[in-house]
Amino acid sequence: MLTSPATRRSRITPADIRQIAFTLVDRHGARALGYACEAITEMEDKGEAESAAAWRALKSEIEDALLGRIQPAGPVHLH
Repeated sequence: MLTSPATRRSRITPADIRQIAFTLVDRHGARALGYACEAITEMEDKGEAESAAAWRALKSEIEDALLGRIQPAGPVHLH
């Protein structure tokens, strides 16, 4: 049985978000923040609220990584 996109559950963990954020920062530096903002806008324009929310979480981690508030191997706390 296939699950529709509206009912699927994400298997991405907070630690995954942290890893993705640092990968983007390592590859793109401060531009990673702009990419996240673009993705949020695109997802919102498409009406994909859950995807936009995931990108907002990733954007927050990117901001924290760029400002040195978090480290790649540090503990992950949800807010």
